[in-house]
Amino acid sequence: MNKHTKQREAILRFLRGTYSHPTADQIYDEVRKEIPNISKGTVYRNLKVLQEMGLISELNLNGTVSRFEVKQESHYHFRCEKCGRVLDIGEPVDKELDRRVALRTGLKIHHHQLEFQGLCHDCQHE
Repeated sequence: MNKHTKQREAILRFLRGTYSHPTADQIYDEVRKEIPNISKGTVYRNLKVLQEMGLISELNLNGTVSRFEVKQESHYHFRCEKCGRVLDIGEPVDKELDRRVALRTGLKIHHHQLEFQGLCHDCQHE
């Protein structure tokens, strides 16, 4: 059983307080404000542990740098092609799509990941 450390709690607290889907480096920059002597390696290791504990999710969106969020129900994401912002989409995941693809291909589908791309509200008005 993994114990909760001061570093792990600070990372989790930051992720619970943001909707921005930060990168590991952004998490490091924020957590350093609370724990100035924390290393990048410690942040990376703790992100991995928090994932293994099922408390956070890592988003690997279309070849971009991994981003992190607190674990929640399956949902879709939107990535702005201009500024790189990642937003949650409040659209329910289409589990029927998994079934249809499995029936058509004979593959065993556990889940799918869907990313919408375009311009966020801010970038549309620049």
